[in-house]
Amino acid sequence: QVQLVESGGGLVQPGGSLRLSCATSRSILRVNTMAWYRQAPGNQREFVARLTTNGISSIADSAKGRFTISRDSAKSTVYLQMNSLKPEDTAVYYCNTYPRPLFGSWGQGTQVTVSS
Repeated sequence: QVQLVESGGGLVQPGGSLRLSCATSRSILRVNTMAWYRQAPGNQREFVARLTTNGISSIADSAKGRFTISRDSAKSTVYLQMNSLKPEDTAVYYCNTYPRPLFGSWGQGTQVTVSS
């Protein structure tokens, strides 16, 4: 049963923007801190942003000032707004619970490619 589905990735030029979506469930959002992670080829998966159940966000230094995490509880969806994208942002982006992944598993993610 897939409970976290990422979408919204694509190809964008440096300096461009994308908004990623993470479709989940009301129950998951209610009890878990949600987070975005990313993994570039040859690299470890890294934390990007998180949002607590109380609405407190934290952004990784690499994305601070450029990325914003938010949620729409009515739609059971978490978003990652990415602005001023850089080539080094290229990665597969995943959403999941924080600090431990839901059921210890990961979904397909959504590919973000920043290139001219």
